[in-house]
Amino acid sequence: MFRLITNLNPQGDQEKAIQQLVENIQQGKKQQVLLGATGTGKTFTMANVIAQTQKSTLILAPNKTLALQIYQEMQNFFPQNKVEYYVSYFDYYQPEAYKPHSDTYISKRTQVNVNIQRMRLRTLNSLVTEKNVIVIASVAAIYGCFDPNSYRKAVLELRQGQKISKKEIATWLTKLGYNPHAIELEEGCFFVKENSIILKIVWEENHYWQLEIKNDILEKIERHSLTKDKKTETKTNILIPPTREYIYLTEEESKSMTEILAEIKQELKKQAGKFHQEGKIVEARRLEEKISEDLINLGETGYCPMIENYARYFDGRKPGECPYALLDYFEKDYLTIVDESHLAVPQIKAMYNTDHSRKKTLVQYGFRLPSALDNRPLNFTEFKSKLSFIVYTSATPGPYEREQTNQQVVEQIIRPTGLLDPLVEVRPTKNQIEDIIKLIQYQVIKKEKTIIYALTIKMAEDIAYFLNQRDIKAIFLHSKLDIFARNQAITSLRRGVYDVIVGINLLREGLDMPEVSLICILDADKPGFLRDTRSLIQIIGRVARHQNGRVILYGDAITTNMREAMAETQRRRNIQEAHNRKNQITPQTIQKEIFFLDPRLTALRKEKKEQNWSEKKLSKEIRSLQRKMKKAAQEFDFDKAAEYRDLILDLQKGATNKD
Repeated sequence: MFRLITNLNPQGDQEKAIQQLVENIQQGKKQQVLLGATGTGKTFTMANVIAQTQKSTLILAPNKTLALQIYQEMQNFFPQNKVEYYVSYFDYYQPEAYKPHSDTYISKRTQVNVNIQRMRLRTLNSLVTEKNVIVIASVAAIYGCFDPNSYRKAVLELRQGQKISKKEIATWLTKLGYNPHAIELEEGCFFVKENSIILKIVWEENHYWQLEIKNDILEKIERHSLTKDKKTETKTNILIPPTREYIYLTEEESKSMTEILAEIKQELKKQAGKFHQEGKIVEARRLEEKISEDLINLGETGYCPMIENYARYFDGRKPGECPYALLDYFEKDYLTIVDESHLAVPQIKAMYNTDHSRKKTLVQYGFRLPSALDNRPLNFTEFKSKLSFIVYTSATPGPYEREQTNQQVVEQIIRPTGLLDPLVEVRPTKNQIEDIIKLIQYQVIKKEKTIIYALTIKMAEDIAYFLNQRDIKAIFLHSKLDIFARNQAITSLRRGVYDVIVGINLLREGLDMPEVSLICILDADKPGFLRDTRSLIQIIGRVARHQNGRVILYGDAITTNMREAMAETQRRRNIQEAHNRKNQITPQTIQKEIFFLDPRLTALRKEKKEQNWSEKKLSKEIRSLQRKMKKAAQEFDFDKAAEYRDLILDLQKGATNKD
C-alpha cells in the first residue's frame, strides 16, 4: 500500500487537479493532460494521485537530471515504499557505428556509472519482488532489457532449513555474476568460509549477508551492517538477484545454449553466403571473424561483449517481434506519468528510427547480423501498447498530447504559495554582459541567485570564466557534464557555493531552484528551437518559484515567439493576481529541501534538524565531515568530497543562525 507521508496539504489549483485526475482514472479514462504552470507543485500532485489511485507508477522524464530531482522528492513523499531510479548507466556512450563514405568503423566505447547500474538492477528486482513500486526513469525505459520471466527464474531463492550445499550456492552465485575471488568484500562479491557464505548484494553498500550451512542444511540467514559492525536482522528466506541485466540461466542451460549457438551459426552461414553471392568478400570475411569470436565466448562463458545484439535469441523472440523493456516488469493497470511531455514524447518517437538507421548500416557492411536490428528501443506504437493509464504533464503540452485528449486539459495555474508568473522585460544587446554584471552584483547583495541562458557551450563556458574573473562566483552547466556533476552544480548554487549558473538548454535539466530570482536570456530574438514560444515560456517559468522573480530578454527586436511567450505569461499572471486578491494571499518564495545524492548525508542533515543539536555536537560533526571531505579528495572521489563540503556549509549555516 502506498503511504504518502507529508505535512503539506493541497493548495491553489492542486486540490482541483488531483480530484479531476483521480476521478478520470477511476472512471477508466486512459489518457489525460495536466497543464501545470512551473512552480505549481506538479510533483506533489503526482504523489497525491499515486496515493489515491494506489497504482504502481512509472514516471518518465526527458533527462537524467530531472529524473533524479523527481526521484529524490518521491523518496521523501513515500519513505515506506519502494521508489526506484532507472536511467542510462553510461556517463559516456559512443555507439558502434560505421561511416561508409570514409570507411570508418567506430567501436562501441562507454564509460559506465556503477552507481546507476546498481540502481537499475535494484529497480528490476523491486518490480519483480514488490507490489507497490514507483519508478522514475528517463527514456532509457523504452530500450530493450532482460526478459522479466527469465529474470524471475534467475533470482536465487534460499529458505531457512533448505537442503543445499555450499558448493551448490557458490556455483549458482557465480552464474549470477557474483565474484568469488575478490580481495575485499565489495558489492557483487562473495566469500566461502568453513560453515558459511558471506555475500554482498550488488546494490547494498552498507550491508552484507551471512548464510550459515551445516551438513548441507541452510540454518541461518542473517543481514549485517558494515557501519555498525553487527547483525541487524535474521530472515527466514532471501532472494538473491543477478549482478547484471543480461544473464543467461535456465534449468537446461547447456542444451538451450547449444540451440542458441546453433541458431546464431545458421544466421551467420546464411548472411555470409548472401555476401558471397553478391561478391562482397570483405563483408563476408569481416562478419565471419566477428561473429565467430562472439560464438567462442558465448560457448565458453555464456557471455560476450555486446551480448545485447543477440537478445532476440536469448529472449526467444521472432524476427521483428517487440523487445522486452522496463515497462514489461509492471503489473497490469499501472500508471504512467510523462513529465515535461512536450520534450519526452518527441524523444520517444525519434529513438527507434535513429537506432534502426545506425544498425542497418552495420548489417549492410558486415559488422553485425540482421538479428542485431532486434536489439532496439520500442517504437512509439509498441510503447503506447504497453501502457495502461497515462498522464502527460507540462507547462506547455505539445500538439500530440492535446490531440490525444481532444484538447481537454486539467489546468494547474494557481501556485500554493501565491507566487505569480514573473515580470518580463526586453533590453537591447549592446553592453549586455556589463548590464548583467550590475544586475548580478545587486542579486548578491540580496542573497538571491541568477541563471544566464546562452546559445552555445563555448559561450556558456566563456561567460562563466569572465564572471569569475570579475569576482562573481559562477559555474557553467551543460550536457557534457555527467548526471552527478550537473546535480552537484545545481545543489552548490542552492547552498551558496555559487551565485550564478550559465547554461544553454537548461530546460532539459528541469531546474527546480527557488533561490533563483533573475533569469537573463541572451539572444532572445534569434531563431531556433531554444528560442521558440514554448521554450521561452518554459525558461520564464523557471523563476516563478521566487516572489521577486523577473526575466530579462536581451534582443534588438521583439519576435513573434517573444511576443507570444510574454502574452501567455501575462495571461497566467492575471489569473494568479485575481486569485490572490480574492483570497487575500501574499506571495511567498517556495521553501524546498536540498537533497544529497548520498542517503547517509541526507539522514545526517535530517537528524541535525530534528534533534536540535548542541553547539558541541555540531562542532564535532563538522570536524568529522571535514576529515571525510579531505580523505575523499585525496582518493580523487571529488563528487563525494563536494557533497561533504555542501553539508559542512549547511551545518555551519545552522551554527551561525543559532548565534
